[in-house]
Amino acid sequence: MNHTDAVFLSTQVLLDPLLCFSVVYPVLGVSKRLPNLYLKTSLGNFSSILEAAKHLQVTDKRTCWHGNAGGGLSADPKNVLKEVNSAQILSAMLSYVWPKDRPDLRARVALSLGLLAGSKITNVMVPFMFKYAVDELNQMSGHMLNLNDAPSTVATMATAVLIGYGASRACAAFFNELRNTVFGKVAQSSIRRIAKNVFLHLHNLDLGFHLSRQTGALSKAIDRGTRGISFVLSALVFNLGPTVFEMALVSAILYFNNEKYEAERYDGFLKIYESSSLKTTSTLAMLNFGQSAIFSVGLTAIMLLASKGIAAGTMTVGDLVMVNGLLFQLSLPLNFLGTVYRETRQALIDMNTLFTLLNVNTKIKEKDLAPPLTITPQEATIRFEDVYFEYLEGQKVLNGVSFEVPAGKKVAIVGGSGSGKSTIVRLLFRFYEPQRGNIYIAGQNIRDVSLDSLRKLLGVVPQDAVLFHNTIFYNLHYGKINATPEEVYQVARLAGLHDAILRMPNGYDTQVGERGLKLSGGEKQRVAIARAILKNPPILLYDEATSSLDSITEENILTSMKEMVKDRTSVFIAHRLSTIVDADEIIVLNEGKVAERGTHQALLSTAGSLYGNLWNAQNSRILNSRKNSAEPRAERLSQKEEERKKLQEEILNSVKGCGNCSC
Repeated sequence: MNHTDAVFLSTQVLLDPLLCFSVVYPVLGVSKRLPNLYLKTSLGNFSSILEAAKHLQVTDKRTCWHGNAGGGLSADPKNVLKEVNSAQILSAMLSYVWPKDRPDLRARVALSLGLLAGSKITNVMVPFMFKYAVDELNQMSGHMLNLNDAPSTVATMATAVLIGYGASRACAAFFNELRNTVFGKVAQSSIRRIAKNVFLHLHNLDLGFHLSRQTGALSKAIDRGTRGISFVLSALVFNLGPTVFEMALVSAILYFNNEKYEAERYDGFLKIYESSSLKTTSTLAMLNFGQSAIFSVGLTAIMLLASKGIAAGTMTVGDLVMVNGLLFQLSLPLNFLGTVYRETRQALIDMNTLFTLLNVNTKIKEKDLAPPLTITPQEATIRFEDVYFEYLEGQKVLNGVSFEVPAGKKVAIVGGSGSGKSTIVRLLFRFYEPQRGNIYIAGQNIRDVSLDSLRKLLGVVPQDAVLFHNTIFYNLHYGKINATPEEVYQVARLAGLHDAILRMPNGYDTQVGERGLKLSGGEKQRVAIARAILKNPPILLYDEATSSLDSITEENILTSMKEMVKDRTSVFIAHRLSTIVDADEIIVLNEGKVAERGTHQALLSTAGSLYGNLWNAQNSRILNSRKNSAEPRAERLSQKEEERKKLQEEILNSVKGCGNCSC
């Protein structure tokens, strides 16, 4: 099949029978009942198939939406996906194929339809030209088809008709190829705009939607959906690229020795696919046999009628040739009927997933004409006011949290696991909305400002650094797209990365791998820190940013960053308490509430404080881990003495105060 013929295949399937029968019917000049009966039977077959296509979602589901057997779209734990039917899909597609804001594309569609009509008309003329040529040459049958013995007029007519025959075929091909060229722009533009809209829509959905989806499922849905659009519009086969399997979970599978279990699960999915494929194959075989049988019977019947007309003198031999040619032209689109039916089913199912994603409503909604949030570092205050939040109903993570971070100050938030530390960062970015309470930045409720301006003012170093499958330079540069190379190198030096990068074989052009798998945990974290520094926002958030670094690297990075953090609002979500001893204020969370707050020295001096217990517990673990070292005694004693002095110095420095305030 020509790669662009599929665009108009459905139109051809309907148009070709009508054109052919409209020509064959008056030529035969016989009883109307048989042709009408044949016409009704043929179009009835089309009607039943098209009617079946309207109910595709009911009869079939894609079973790889979340990787659950038989899941499809039904594997939707929070019921946020509302399926769309075929009519809605085609209606949505029409707005992209016939866009109001693109008169150039509408002109192309109109021209393409005109070229389609021209192609069909010239295609139908081919059997007529062949008929006239046969009739003209038949007149010379008494002269053994010798043009030298035939009248010159007959010879000239026969030559002219044969030239017309060739010209008709050439024109039909010309119209087809020109149609391909004209409509190609429409199809590519439609696919690109739909894919882009889905991509942007997915990025505007709340974080909860993405956390409930399996990795790679959404990209697979976009890939399949755009390929479905490609077939239904199908000017050119649009391909987003070869399918990339998500390998992020391979290490976890190997860690738990579950290769056999995963293989059995995969085999279960393959069995379901095998069953569905067999049903499709058998149905298609029945369809192909049925259409071939119908065509053979129809061809035989009409040829018999034509032969009777020749015997009766009402038709010529050329008429018989013409009818035969028209019927075989009719058979060409009919031969594609099975393929069209199967591919249309698959395309509509894939597009159903794509357009269903477009209909998902985000819980994070921006107000109409929301003003941008524009502040300076001197105005960057953060205030939580009686904030309640829960991920799952009835399980409160934040239970009436209230606190304020003054502009230009460093505030640390500590607490046990599940106390809600990281949730505070997510709420600041409006990845989620609190069930109750308000959050203010510079006195403005973050619900009242535009999301884009809010997130531009916040820089974050997450606990789990997410890197793109690209070069180190690209991942660093991502923090500020318009940054110069020298600025990138500068933040790399500040994060302690520059020298390590230069030692790599390709330097800054080294590929980091999927999610940064080629880098160590510490290197990934330092890239994330450098990226946040490059963004240079008025508010910086550190979500246990140095938790995966060794003590020496951690100390070097924190020392380098002190100058940057100075006079800038910063919030540290800390696990290692030694990293936040110089904070202007430390907020201790417990069971979703603010349990304690104060400076490092003030909290340690409070008898029985939660912070004091955490501090002592961490120092005890450090001493115990060092005590159990398996090194030789002399080396162990020397190391212990050095560590004791270092720990003693660290504690003494913390008691002296941070140097930035009256403590």
